[in-house]
Amino acid sequence: MSEADRYMRKDVEVLGREQVFRGFFSMLKLTLRHKLFSGEWSEPIVRELFERGSCVGVLLYDPQHELLALAEQFRVGALADENSPWLYEVVAGMVEPGEELEEVARRESFEEAGLTPDRLLPICDYWVSPGGTNERMYLFCALLDLSKAGGIYGLDHEAEDIKLHIMPRAEAFARLDEGQCNNAATTISLMWLRMNHPHFV
Repeated sequence: MSEADRYMRKDVEVLGREQVFRGFFSMLKLTLRHKLFSGEWSEPIVRELFERGSCVGVLLYDPQHELLALAEQFRVGALADENSPWLYEVVAGMVEPGEELEEVARRESFEEAGLTPDRLLPICDYWVSPGGTNERMYLFCALLDLSKAGGIYGLDHEAEDIKLHIMPRAEAFARLDEGQCNNAATTISLMWLRMNHPHFV
């Protein structure tokens, strides 16, 4: 199939939309149909959509001292983890209406690590789990001095309790290889850094 033959947004029809839950996040029930690869249209199907919107994740990296920072915090979605529901992560946060991505990256770096990036490098963006949620993650690498960083951070009104770990780059890569950084944003960011850090000046 050539790029010109790919189905696009126009090849989906949303027939019905109902909000079935609204709390910290929200859930929609959508009735839709879409083009099939045969060229026909599907029968109407019903899908629940977990609405999260866009997020920004930031890998904090100090190229001069070859250090990086990982945030450790409790995650309810990891309750079934055989080891611990406290995960090592990049700092991250939701994009509020009207915010620019780099603005969010700088805000979250300060709120979750007490740090202000000197420079932001885009890593990639991806759909987190498009079978059931519209969350899209935008990843950055923040270059900054981590030689005096560390501590406990987070916003009380968001029930955040975040411990910032500063570690040598090699230790972070070892944690990745040992399966300790078992969430997508952190895995992707560390793999990107492993490939790209020799090019930093």
